Amino acid sequence: MDIRQLRYFLAIVDHGGFGRAAEHLRVAQPSLSQSIAGLERDLGAKLFHRLSRGVVLSPAGSALVEPARSVMRGLRTAREAVESVDDLLRGTVELVTMPAPGIEPLATLTRRLRKRHPGLALRAGGAFAPGEVITHLKQGAYELGLVGVTGPIEEPGLTSLLLEDQPFSVIGAPWADIPDGEVVSPAILAGADVIESPSSGTLMRRIVDDLLRQDADVHIVAEVSHRTSLLPLVLDGVGLAIVPSAWAPMARRAGARIAELDLPARLSVVLLARDGVLSAPAQAFLAEARAYRPADYFRTSIDSADAAEVQP
Repeated sequence: MDIRQLRYFLAIVDHGGFGRAAEHLRVAQPSLSQSIAGLERDLGAKLFHRLSRGVVLSPAGSALVEPARSVMRGLRTAREAVESVDDLLRGTVELVTMPAPGIEPLATLTRRLRKRHPGLALRAGGAFAPGEVITHLKQGAYELGLVGVTGPIEEPGLTSLLLEDQPFSVIGAPWADIPDGEVVSPAILAGADVIESPSSGTLMRRIVDDLLRQDADVHIVAEVSHRTSLLPLVLDGVGLAIVPSAWAPMARRAGARIAELDLPARLSVVLLARDGVLSAPAQAFLAEARAYRPADYFRTSIDSADAAEVQP
């Protein structure tokens, strides 16, 4: 077993097949297949089941994923340690995030991290549910994860850090009848056209569903899975949308109006970290997270927050 074989193995896992992995690695597919066959001989087990439409991991292959990622991450950590002997930290923070915390506080944490450690970069993967984030972390694909949940989250093998609780907001087009920056009752949505998530499991959709159960005259005019579609649809006047308060600075810069909803519900943003030894870049990000203080997105602009930061 060697590093090249493990790298090829993980490429097949991540890209879903030999052909796409070979394209990503820029190697000939026969060479890739021979390397994996050699790895399987060394281990005495088949790592993939070959199917007509691709491959799936065998039980032995599934067991190899996390150790293989740990080996590759250890090599990167060793290389980063050597490159950082001049005390200028280098490397990549490997993080997976759900959509809402991927707006804030991820942007603020990354900006502060880069100010302190200009040699660091960020690789942020995406997930739609806390369970997906947890799976990515446990499989070793990422070291850190950002989730938006309704309360505390505990998972064996992971450490959690609550960053902030975000209230929910309603955003509308520049001409929408919304008192920008104020706290409003959910009744403001009565009779309104609303853009929502198709999943009933999201907190934003749950708020609308509660109004519908109260016989409120709410019209769901669009359902979008990707949150990046919400703001363009709102700005074009298609309807109103319910979002976490972290959207406030971005929505205002785009010209939208946004008001805080008077609701007890909050989106708890939690940073999850794999137990054990983290790479130096992950430790640096975790240090920024521990120093982070919850933001008032309605009343504090990002620019003014930057001005108040202490320079490293």
